[in-house]
Amino acid sequence: MKTAARLVPFGGPEVAVDLNAAAVAVLPVPYDLTSTWKKGADQGPAALLEASANMELYDIPTATEPWRIGIATLPPLVCSQGPEVLAELVEERVGEQLADGRLPVVLGGEHSVSIGAIRAAVRAVPGTSVLQIDAHADTRESYEGSACNHACVMARAREVAPIVQVGIRSIDVSERAALDESRVLWAHDIVRCGPRERSWIDRALALLGEDVYVTIDLDGFDPSLVPATGTPEPGGLLWHHVEDLLTEVARQRRVVGFDVVELLPTPGQWASEFLAAKLVYRFLAEIVAGGGGAP
Repeated sequence: MKTAARLVPFGGPEVAVDLNAAAVAVLPVPYDLTSTWKKGADQGPAALLEASANMELYDIPTATEPWRIGIATLPPLVCSQGPEVLAELVEERVGEQLADGRLPVVLGGEHSVSIGAIRAAVRAVPGTSVLQIDAHADTRESYEGSACNHACVMARAREVAPIVQVGIRSIDVSERAALDESRVLWAHDIVRCGPRERSWIDRALALLGEDVYVTIDLDGFDPSLVPATGTPEPGGLLWHHVEDLLTEVARQRRVVGFDVVELLPTPGQWASEFLAAKLVYRFLAEIVAGGGGAP
């Protein structure tokens, strides 16, 4: 493992605090070894952080300034080895933040960066369930010779925790038999409800335990909103679908950590980068307002 030079801190230099004074630890993981179509997700954390420095820091829905709780941006975790090694490194780094009482926020990179973060959350808080927002089920047992490939993230997650999958609209036939469809909220069902229909959110919450880790693949959004991702899928979720779900999770459950992954910076598509940064900040705002966070 090697550590890259420090990037723009989340929210900009005026927001950054020393780790010892922080309630939130942002961990960039610029990793893109196993992605199978468009490459470049390793540039996602830097682009998200740069976009975050251009946000307004007052959150309208909660009437708060979430940065005031203390947000520290850790040095990027850079790994040139396979995803199994990456999972161990991320698990260690995220586990350190949880042990110190901080809310870990992991920025990918491809989705395989989530495996170690999920394992750390479940180890620190037994009984944690995992909420996935994604276009893809990611439940292959192995892919291209690795059980920790980006296509296997939720197969590894369900080994250690109950999972709830939201926004799914793309699977391989090999995944269908093992998929627990009682815990899957298909994108086509959600989008037909309309952007403010709440019944599907109630269903997702009912499937989650008290403590929740949230993994957000940006291709869960419709590509009209986030075209800058490696494997875009049509028919995805809108901003208010995701925002409303995360708001209720923050208000009704305790969020022990979360990640945002699969941003692939693309020329002319800086709106995707800004949406990703805004998503992190909005979710933090709701977690702070709801009083639920890392142990």
